[in-house]
Amino acid sequence: MINQINTHTQERMEKCIQTFQKNINNIKTGRASPTLLHNIYIEYFGSKTSLRQVSNIIVEDSHTLKINVFDNSITSLISKAILNSNLDLNPIMKGKDIIIPIPSLTEERRKKLIKIIRNDAESSRIKIRNIRRDSNDKIKRLVKNKIISEDNEHISQTKIQTMTDECIRKIDSILSKKEIELMKV
Repeated sequence: MINQINTHTQERMEKCIQTFQKNINNIKTGRASPTLLHNIYIEYFGSKTSLRQVSNIIVEDSHTLKINVFDNSITSLISKAILNSNLDLNPIMKGKDIIIPIPSLTEERRKKLIKIIRNDAESSRIKIRNIRRDSNDKIKRLVKNKIISEDNEHISQTKIQTMTDECIRKIDSILSKKEIELMKV
């Protein structure tokens, strides 16, 4: 039972790290890339839908993205979602297409991007701590129901804390590498 909880905890924490890694990989250093828009969702027919599912995202040149929208009625929704995305992008409507000029990386923009990824890192840390809390609660219930001993509880909680510390170190490492990459270019 404890092994299942530990395994499940490890899987959930690793998933948080992978999600964080994927999110910050989308933040590029001044070059147009379709992955920049992969985390933007719109409300489409009552469900949250990825921008990739309702349009084609094309790189026109190194500083411009072009979005070919499949359904003209949602062009304004997509434009609003891009504006509200905290990526500092200003979409330009051209018929049914949306043109997105990618601003060059000034010192101010670099600092904004670092602030964005730091916030994302902190929310990932919080998610990992919440996973730890949930797992510890499950273990406490096992002790309360006398399924495991208090010694096993202590050993398991120590193991979960070690996993938590390791995952937070990984997030911090990913964050510092990305900060260095953003400040270099």
